[in-house]
Amino acid sequence: MIKKTYIIGVGLIGGSFALEIRNIFPDSSIIGIDKSDYNINQAIELNIIDYKAEINQIENPDVIVIAVPVKSIIHLLPKILDTVEKETLVLDFGSTKKSICNAVKFHKNRENFLATHPIAGTEFSGPTAAQIGLFNNKNIIICDKNKTNKSALKLALEIFREMKMKVSYMDAISHDKHIAYVSHLSHLSSFMLGKTVMDKEKNEKNIFDMAGSGFESTVRLAKSSPEMWTDIFEDNKNNVLKSLEDYMDNLEQIRHLIENDNFEEIESQLKSINYIKTILKGINQI
Repeated sequence: MIKKTYIIGVGLIGGSFALEIRNIFPDSSIIGIDKSDYNINQAIELNIIDYKAEINQIENPDVIVIAVPVKSIIHLLPKILDTVEKETLVLDFGSTKKSICNAVKFHKNRENFLATHPIAGTEFSGPTAAQIGLFNNKNIIICDKNKTNKSALKLALEIFREMKMKVSYMDAISHDKHIAYVSHLSHLSSFMLGKTVMDKEKNEKNIFDMAGSGFESTVRLAKSSPEMWTDIFEDNKNNVLKSLEDYMDNLEQIRHLIENDNFEEIESQLKSINYIKTILKGINQI
């Protein structure tokens, strides 16, 4: 039974998690902690949390969720672990894992901490973006589970099951390497596509009148939090650079094919790449 849950960061992810906890454990008190008074007050008004607190006011926690940008997690996590009880579960929802895990590698309460990454979200942020069902049928990656005590891991798995999440396991290093390709690169590409078109718009004011749903869906991620994504790109710098290098190699290759009128090869490559819809369909059905 969860009686007291602390949510550090009451935006989209933290707020959605709080709503799920309220739904699953209706008798649990939900306390929010956030550097923004505006966010905290909104979260109370929206009934996402019951009341607010500060880090130094954490008392008798059953679950503590840290849903803030990566740099802040690295800074806060050791302090959070200083406050835990024997059976407290501490979760982080950061988009990178290696630096976060290293920050508490030798902490006396390391076994209370479970490093997780829910593959869920939207391009919107703040408490108003929080929603029930955000995690439904979404994957959550658990890293280095053997470093978390069995009772904390069991509680986490029970919560994720109640939220109808799919669980997978990785080590932190592998997580950061692979997530650079399937998440970080796509966000970076979206931001840069938006920049490219906005730079052109300075001279051609009607360019956005020509933009259709393809453009809108491709740059959707560019509406994401700049603070959060700057943190991610910095923390996962080497993996992001490698994924960006591979991506630029492919862009250069397609540029070369167009330049040399090799459209037969372009069509062949596009057909091969088209198989990704089969892969993604299979993943969504798991």
